[in-house]
Amino acid sequence: MNKERRILFMGTPEFAVPSLESIIKKKYELLAVVTQPDRPRGRGKRVIPSPVKKIALEHGLPVLQPDKLSADFVQEIKQLAPDVVVVAAYGKILPKSLLETPPLGCINVHASLLPGYRGAAPIHRAIINGEVVTGITIMYMAEGMDTGDIILQKETKISSVENVGSLHDRLSIMGAELLDTVLEKLFRGEVSRRGQDSTAATYAPPLKREEEIVNWKEDARKIHNQVRGMNPWPGAYTLWKGQRLKIWRSAVQENGVKGNPGEVIHLGNDGIIVAAGSGELSIQELQLSGGKKMPAEAFLRGNLLTPGTVLGGGSDES
Repeated sequence: MNKERRILFMGTPEFAVPSLESIIKKKYELLAVVTQPDRPRGRGKRVIPSPVKKIALEHGLPVLQPDKLSADFVQEIKQLAPDVVVVAAYGKILPKSLLETPPLGCINVHASLLPGYRGAAPIHRAIINGEVVTGITIMYMAEGMDTGDIILQKETKISSVENVGSLHDRLSIMGAELLDTVLEKLFRGEVSRRGQDSTAATYAPPLKREEEIVNWKEDARKIHNQVRGMNPWPGAYTLWKGQRLKIWRSAVQENGVKGNPGEVIHLGNDGIIVAAGSGELSIQELQLSGGKKMPAEAFLRGNLLTPGTVLGGGSDES
């Protein structure tokens, strides 16, 4: 193996898995994989390893899971002597001492076209905000949040029906492919870099619980984007009979039927049509608290929901 191709990988969720697998396939000298500590997940709160850890263990790679990126941990990394550190959705900001450790730098796979959507939730925020284009940025890491110089970018369109799950999967694969290109250039000494225009920066902070609640006074298009931008996690919801009613799939209607925001105005093959502040939203797939996801047609066969019903209201609503 080439002694100048020693890589340390840092990542945690599913998004990072294709990037890790790409490095493994290339047979670089992968010194270790750093991932977040095992945490309780799912309804049963079982402690399970991260997706990245699972892949690393399958390939017999050393796994490091520090609670903190302490001075002792950074010293351990220095002893491993990586030429480059590759980061993909690791989940913590790297200290300056770690950023300065590898001679070829620390590079990050980020799911947006920087300087747009810096932060933890770029895929969710892009869809919620109705963006029609996003992409992948491979960048050098700096002390600020996603502020480092850009190495390479690739864009992709977002369709009007795409949700976070499908876009996440596409971007994770795009990220791995772009990372592969960058690493080859990096090891040949052929990468270029350009600074970000901080005046054009936008941010993608983590989602808040209150953002899951549908505000029927909003425009139908905005609600539709909210639904897409929270599928499959965490799910946008309204209230019906005091229970949470999650909306998983929707469409915008423009049939001009008048109703108060949140009012069910029509039931049919085109879904459950609900009046919004402007326009109407067709609910096409939904899930009542404690129940299963189902198409609107199936839901209506088992639940008495009638025109004139007003969704929303109650303690969960703002």
